Amino acid sequence: MRRVGRRSRQAQEGSPMENGVGQELGTPEPAFAEGTLAPRPPRARPRLVFHTQLAHGSPTGRIEGFTNVKELYAKIAEVFSISPTEILFCTLNTHKVDMQKLLGGQIGLEDFIFAHVRGETKEVEVTKTEDALGLTITDNGAGYAFIKRIKEGSIINRIQTVCVGDSIEAINDQTIVGCRHYEVARMLRELPRAQPFTLRLVQPKKAFDMIGQRTRSSKSPGEGRVVSGKETLRLRAQGPATLEEEPSPFEEEAARRVDDLLESYMGIRDSELASTMVTAAKESPSAAQLARDLDSVLGEFAFPQEFVAEVWAAVCQPGGGQE
Repeated sequence: MRRVGRRSRQAQEGSPMENGVGQELGTPEPAFAEGTLAPRPPRARPRLVFHTQLAHGSPTGRIEGFTNVKELYAKIAEVFSISPTEILFCTLNTHKVDMQKLLGGQIGLEDFIFAHVRGETKEVEVTKTEDALGLTITDNGAGYAFIKRIKEGSIINRIQTVCVGDSIEAINDQTIVGCRHYEVARMLRELPRAQPFTLRLVQPKKAFDMIGQRTRSSKSPGEGRVVSGKETLRLRAQGPATLEEEPSPFEEEAARRVDDLLESYMGIRDSELASTMVTAAKESPSAAQLARDLDSVLGEFAFPQEFVAEVWAAVCQPGGGQE
C-alpha cells in the first residue's frame, strides 16, 4: 500500500527560516460533527531566528527566544560559551566599531548581530582644563557605558589612547559598571577643573583588519536606526518583545533631532530614549504637560526645563528644536 502525506507533513515541520520569521506548529485541529463549521485556527506565533558572530571573528551562531537586551546577550554568550559580562555592545550588519550601527531597542528581521567583547584594559590620566571633556556617552542596556563620540579639538581628543567604543569601567578607581549613561555623563561633568583624574577603559577585542583604528563617528541623519525590513523586533525593558512597523520618516527625523538635543544638553546619545520622548511629545498638548509626563516616567534623568521645551518644539512645531 502506497504511503501518502509524508511530503506534506515534512513541509509543515520544516526548519525555521534562516533569519527572521518561521512558524511554530500549533496543536492538531479537533474533529467536528458533519455540518458544523470549524472555528478559524489561531494564527501561528512567529518564531524569530537571528544569525550572530563575535565581532573579532567566530563561527556563525543562531539565537532566538529573547525579549530584551540582557536576554539577547545571554543567548549570544551561550552560543559562544562565554560570560554575558564579556559583551560590551553589539552592532548590526558590520563587525566594525561603527557607532551608527549600534544595536538599540529594535532589530530588523534580516539583521545580522555582531557582539563586541572585552579586550585590553587601559588607564589614562586626564586633567579637566574646561567644563566639557568632549565625550558623548551611551550604554548597552546591560550595565556598560561606553564612548559613542569624541569631539574634534576636545580634551579627550588629544589623548590618543582613548577611542570610540571604549567602555568606561571606573573613574578614579570608583567602578561605574551598572550605571546608566546619563549617570556617567553627570559624574564626568561634576569633576572639578585642574584636578587630574583617572579613567579605566576596556576596549573591544579587535579583528586583524581593525587593529590600529581609532574610530570617530560623525553626525548622521540615520544614526542609531538600522532596519533592513518592513518590520522590526522591538525589545522592551518590561514585557514581551513585539513586531512593529518601521517608524515613519517624520518619526525618524523627530527622533534624530531629540537625540541631538540629548547630546547637546546631557552629553549622551540614546536613540531608543529619543524615540520614547517623541512618542510622549506627540501625546502632550504643551511643553509643560510633556515635562510632567517625562518626570513621572523618566524622573531619574532630571531633564532641564529648557531641554523639555526644545524637545516639544522639535516634535510638535514645524522647524522647532535645534539644528
